[in-house]
Amino acid sequence: MADPTVESPDAQETAAELDPAAQKNKQLLDLLYRLFGQDAFTDVEEPYGFLTATTTREKIHDIIAGLQQDQELQLNFLTTMCGMHFPERKDQELGMVYMLHSLVHNVRLRLKIFFPIGDPHVPTLTELYSAANWMEREAFDFYGIIAVGHPNLIRILNVEDMDYHPMRKQYALEDGTREDKTDLFFGR
Repeated sequence: MADPTVESPDAQETAAELDPAAQKNKQLLDLLYRLFGQDAFTDVEEPYGFLTATTTREKIHDIIAGLQQDQELQLNFLTTMCGMHFPERKDQELGMVYMLHSLVHNVRLRLKIFFPIGDPHVPTLTELYSAANWMEREAFDFYGIIAVGHPNLIRILNVEDMDYHPMRKQYALEDGTREDKTDLFFGR
């Protein structure tokens, strides 16, 4: 007997066709494939209804510039850009996430790129979005990601003479030598 809590594939497909967010995501994905080719994107998924695709750092600038200038979609707002560190991913330890938003059509897109920690360079987006200035500085400050062409790539929150990048997962979350933090006070 079939599990009553699991929808059939036909029911899932019908529900997806009726979901406005899924329809917008399908239209957006079709547009991405038409503008940049299907081979420009990998790992396309929709976590929580948010279209997400992975591309390469060699293509990211052209893709984002094309999306910003596209009159049909009007993805003219860079919601956020942040760094990531996955030490277990060989030759893809560092990454960047770019979240774009069309305020006109209420469409959002998340793009990701990954690259080796030994070559932490990405193209700057400061000439496309002025908000990218501080976001790229933050990615540099915390992850050591270098935005090539950035007009003033210096630390934004940490002290200038810091010689490491604290959000990389190679550092402990807490200082084990601290004596002012006891488990009694923190419920551990």
